[in-house]
Amino acid sequence: MSRYRGPRLRISRRLGDLPGLTRKQSKKTSPAGEHGQQSKKPSEYALRLEEKQKLRFNYGLSERQLLKNIKTAKKVQGSTGIILLQMLEMRLDNTIFRLGLAPTIPASRQLVNHGHILVNNQTLSICSYQCKPGDTIAIKQRESSIKLIKSYMASPGLANIPNHLELQKDILVAKVNGIIERDWVALQLNELLVVEYYSRK
Repeated sequence: MSRYRGPRLRISRRLGDLPGLTRKQSKKTSPAGEHGQQSKKPSEYALRLEEKQKLRFNYGLSERQLLKNIKTAKKVQGSTGIILLQMLEMRLDNTIFRLGLAPTIPASRQLVNHGHILVNNQTLSICSYQCKPGDTIAIKQRESSIKLIKSYMASPGLANIPNHLELQKDILVAKVNGIIERDWVALQLNELLVVEYYSRK
């Protein structure tokens, strides 16, 4: 399945708060759809599927991309769930969102695709690029890029910049100082259920 382009509020009503997907808040409290009104206890599979869907929709990944990240995370020593979250958080599109340079991850993905972003003084248009400690992220010094970023920064997505990132707002240059810690991940999620979901595949 390709990237989701449908109504975002419907997804956030079903799965809970997804800061990377949308900043809008629905006035309705029940999940979307006719089955949203039913208060049936979800099965174990449904719980795992929901956590996996949260991850997918928040970071804007296809099923294939998420599966590829899971396989990579399993090869690294340590907790697979935490490594997976760190990999997704260190993606270039998510890093720009966490710096407050874009209101949502789809908006930051558009900035990258349209060539507004420089990584280590080179234009980079790959959203899935894994940012590493020591990388510098800057905005291309052209009027249209700076104007767009300034308008985004006037209404940022999340209030706090994680401690592994630092941003110089006056010159619009950011630095990656390390790998994100689990406590700084903005998404409310049980990553173990995601790993369990894929281990039973």
